[in-house]
Amino acid sequence: NEKVSMNPVEQSIKTKLVEALSPLHLEIRNESHMHNVPANSETHFKVIVVSDKFAEPSYKMPIKRHRLINNILKEEIATDGPVHALSIVAKTSKQWSASPLIPSSPSCRGGDGSLPSK
Repeated sequence: NEKVSMNPVEQSIKTKLVEALSPLHLEIRNESHMHNVPANSETHFKVIVVSDKFAEPSYKMPIKRHRLINNILKEEIATDGPVHALSIVAKTSKQWSASPLIPSSPSCRGGDGSLPSK
């Protein structure tokens, strides 16, 4: 059963990543609440994508995986797009099996670093 209450930007991210990467594991974390934005915003996301597409030689390097995901989500992360920040964890199934831990995201520092660390 699909979660009906999913927000439109989050749903768009999910749809595009599923269609392009056929992930074995996909998490889309809306981290907007951790930032100085209005309630229920969809501006800051972390995506955790496990796909065997990343095992292909052309996607061996993490930066290549990030570029691929950025390209898939180019409308969402465009200058005038809804997403202000996107954190990416992209692993092969082998890498995920060996290390399924995901680092926590840092606290918001105001975008310009002006806010104190929590």
